[in-house]
Amino acid sequence: SFPGGRRDPADGDAVATALRETREELGVAVAPSSVWGQLRTLPDRHGMTVAPVVANLGPLEALTLNPNPDEVEEVFTLPLAHLLREENQGYTNFRTASGYGYTLPVFLNGPHKVWGLTAIVTELTLELLVPGRY
Repeated sequence: SFPGGRRDPADGDAVATALRETREELGVAVAPSSVWGQLRTLPDRHGMTVAPVVANLGPLEALTLNPNPDEVEEVFTLPLAHLLREENQGYTNFRTASGYGYTLPVFLNGPHKVWGLTAIVTELTLELLVPGRY
């Protein structure tokens, strides 16, 4: 999943929360000037509201990640070209106890499967970055 967490009282807004969480979880300081914007808010499965923030981190090769082992088990990246290949895209159907069904996107990458809220945010980001290709 992407870095994230609850808004602290000291956070001015959702962007400040996202930048703080990225620093705390991945050890990456993102400048506010690198933020492109905020996607629409989304509900998570616990009824909380998630406010995805999109930022340009520059070339990944230039980043030094220092993941917090208490919060991050593993870090991996997916190139844009990989995400855009149809063979790496899919959907998963879910059914609730009440019989309500819904479909969510899934992105495949070897042993890694991007699904749930992370896949929804990935899909929304792809729709913005490469309209007409995704």
